[in-house]
Order: sequence, then structure tokens, then C-alpha cells
Amino acid sequence: AGWFRRLLHKSKPSSVESLKSSRSASSSPSSSSSSSAKSSSSSPGTSLATSSISLSPVSAVDISASDSPRWDKRYDVCICHSEGDVELVEELVSYLEGQPESFRCFLQLRDAVAGSAVVTELCDAVQNSHCWVMLITPGFLQDPWCRYQMHQALAEAPMANGRTIPVLKDVDRKDYPRELWNIYYIYMALKEKSFKQIRDTVVRYLQELCRSSTKGME
Repeated sequence: AGWFRRLLHKSKPSSVESLKSSRSASSSPSSSSSSSAKSSSSSPGTSLATSSISLSPVSAVDISASDSPRWDKRYDVCICHSEGDVELVEELVSYLEGQPESFRCFLQLRDAVAGSAVVTELCDAVQNSHCWVMLITPGFLQDPWCRYQMHQALAEAPMANGRTIPVLKDVDRKDYPRELWNIYYIYMALKEKSFKQIRDTVVRYLQELCRSSTKGME
């Protein structure tokens, strides 16, 4: 009986130690994932394509359903650009409107009401669009109306929630507008790839909008 009690007494510490080791083993992945998450975060100037887009794959949500909150606004995308970038913007609009989702785009030269005030049209376009693509080029940085529309978009949705989509082209990263430093951008090197990134970002925002609407109804 004595040796049996001693055996039980010795076995307890080992079981406790094994429990501790199993706990530390189970906690190590979370700590490593936390450190990897910290290392993956980057300062302003990181391409949107290598950050939020790659971390949030597009899931199957019907954004075109008749009861989708997508239809609460007149446009899906408002393109803010300088006059010198019209041809590129027209290509982007043609691409987006030709997608299966048939995105509704606001193009100022095409959709602005003749005779109306520029300020009124720009504000109306921002307020009636889900997402805003800022095509930041040297011309954008020098155009006061582009700056004005950018500030209107930031005032409409000050938090970086996917609605404002900065796209840099022929602009050094050091010239990235300070107002957008808390928002990842897409760097346009290959036009086709950048167009797809813009499309995926808009789809992702509209899908999240639909999910939020569904949760609110539950």
C-alpha cells in the first residue's frame, strides 16, 4: 500500500507538466500568427493588392439580388480623375461596366448634368456612389477639383472601410496624398491587373454591405 501511494504521488507532477506543455504548444501558433500579422502590416505606400485584397478572398454573395442594398445608391463606382487621364478612365469604366456584375459607374464627362454647378455635381456623385476610385496621377495632384472630390469622399466615409480606392499611376510613393495615408492603395503597373484589383475591391465592399444588411435583418 505504501509503495502504491508513493507511485500515485510521483505521477501527479508529470501529469501537471504534460498539461502545461500541451497548453504551451497550443498557445504557440496564436503567438506566432500574431507576430506574423504584425510583420505583415505595413506603412502607407503598400499596394492594396498585396494586403487587404489577398487576405480577404471574394466569397459567393449575390450582390445583384433585387433586395440588395446595392440598389440604394445610383452608382456603384465614382471615378475621380484629372482631365488628362480621360482615356485611361474610359477604359476602366468600359471594363467595369462590361463585367458580369454590370457595375454602374459615374463618369463626369458623360454623366454630369449640363448647366449644373461643378460643386453640386461632384458632391452628388460622391453621395450617390458606393465606392470612389481616386486615380492619383501627376494631373490629379495638380487639379483642385480632384482634391475637392477626394475630401468630399473622405468626409462621407472618414474610416478606411473599402469605399475609397486610391490608384497610383506615374506618381512616386512619397507624393501619396497625406489625407490617404491610412488607406492602402493599388499601384498601377500593369493596367489589366490593376483593373481586376479595382473590380475585386468593389465586389468585396458590396458583398460586405450585403452581409451587414442581412445580419441587421436577423
